[in-house]
Amino acid sequence: MNYAENILGTIGNTPMVKMNKLVEEIPALVLAKYETFNPGNSVKDRMGLKMIEDAEADGRLQPGGTIIEGTSGNTGMGLALAAIIKGYQLICVLSDKQSKEKMDILKAVGAEVHVCPTDVAPDDPRSYYSTSKRLSEEIPNSWYVNQYDNPSNCKAHYESTGPEIWEQTDGKVTHFVVGVGTGGTISGVGTYLKTKNPNIKVWGIDTYGSVFKKYHETGIFDENEIYSYVTEGIGEDILPKNVNFDVIDGFFKVTDRDAAVYTRRLAKEEGMFLGNSAGAAIKGLKQIHKEVGFTKDDVVVILYHDHGSRYVGKFYNDDWMKKMGYMNEDGTYLPDEK
Repeated sequence: MNYAENILGTIGNTPMVKMNKLVEEIPALVLAKYETFNPGNSVKDRMGLKMIEDAEADGRLQPGGTIIEGTSGNTGMGLALAAIIKGYQLICVLSDKQSKEKMDILKAVGAEVHVCPTDVAPDDPRSYYSTSKRLSEEIPNSWYVNQYDNPSNCKAHYESTGPEIWEQTDGKVTHFVVGVGTGGTISGVGTYLKTKNPNIKVWGIDTYGSVFKKYHETGIFDENEIYSYVTEGIGEDILPKNVNFDVIDGFFKVTDRDAAVYTRRLAKEEGMFLGNSAGAAIKGLKQIHKEVGFTKDDVVVILYHDHGSRYVGKFYNDDWMKKMGYMNEDGTYLPDEK
């Protein structure tokens, strides 16, 4: 008989799927690393489990303890699955821009959810960074995960996601494209792939209102670039330690509207019901092709983080899309901005 001992045994070994209609103008073979096949429906299951296992091993997380984390939702889900199996309590701190679906899903798997305002500075006591730290100081026998600076985040992708991509492409991958938030996925995968072949290009997808692109190009952390944006799961107003800028060849920014429209187009034209960062990633891929260009010999891997079920009330809701100005009244989409 072939079965997993528990749900954690099903994390990883996600499929690779060829992209078709949305990349017709791109001569390369474009393959999607489809992370929604993880049990928590996102790439974050990998690092959620890894961060917990490493904290158990060095004593930061004690039996019966409480795990505390600031999350946009997906890391919280990965942590929740591991917490259930291993017997921990979980407190997730989210910003109020995250979808209601994400909050409801976290509650459904036993997490206590705290919601904080989005439009405050990272060091503001009300921010989800500050709130997470404060709770970890107040609650006995608790551990603050801090996925942004926790090296186990990056390590999870170096040890699992990167080797899977290398093996699934038979070592023929030439480019890796992914949205960047905490930096763990792009840095872990990128580092692994470049140890196998230093000529592989690693491209990060950023959003307007985030600091990554300018910092990578100039070394300047420009606070004037920081403003609120709609796109979920990518971009930051801080520089997480997990973002290894030396591994990244460049960043491309995608607008909120383009990310939203391409999230919908992935579902309708590729049958890929994915999260908002996937729309940003595929639009970013098209911008890379326009600016840099791919050849017929290239094998491009684009990683899709999470599932569309977390965004039904927003990006998959026609009324919301029209209200935001991303969709016309007749249901057609506004043209690409970039």
